[in-house]
Amino acid sequence: MKPSPMKKKTTTMPRILAGKTDAIADPARKQRIQHYETAVRLMREGKYEKAKSALEALLSSDAGDLVDRARVHLTACERQMKKDAVSFHSPEEQYDYAISLLNTGFYEDAREQFEAILKKHPTADYAHYGLAVMHCLTGRAEDCLEQLARAIELNPQNRIQARLDSDFQEITDDPRFTELLYPEIL
Repeated sequence: MKPSPMKKKTTTMPRILAGKTDAIADPARKQRIQHYETAVRLMREGKYEKAKSALEALLSSDAGDLVDRARVHLTACERQMKKDAVSFHSPEEQYDYAISLLNTGFYEDAREQFEAILKKHPTADYAHYGLAVMHCLTGRAEDCLEQLARAIELNPQNRIQARLDSDFQEITDDPRFTELLYPEIL
């Protein structure tokens, strides 16, 4: 028996059709997929404006086989942004919305609403009061006391309201809080 000759090991390239490059090896396609995945991740995070920009950039380039998917996600972003766009007829209505955000634990969104009110109406005592409550609930005593002092300065009735407000329970042992709410005792 004759030993069979060793076959030469050859590397074969994957076959491609009519000059098309392998999709996995195409660096431009890899980049498009990464941009698409980034846009989808932004949507999941609720960052619809950024996702919309990423999808529009993808569509303005040669998006190839991702065009249909990108358009569907772009439409979803636009719908969500319209839904999220909240308009208010009055600062009091915006305050009610901010309080609902505060009560459901969306502290950052509530803060943005209170600050938006104060940007337009710097003497809105109720917005300062709302910020004081939010700061108390989030453990920021200094900011709480500062906002509460401003609310009381603008409207002394806020002192009485704060005395009865259970949202300030975490700060009731602070002597500065007592001084602020009960100045007549000192």
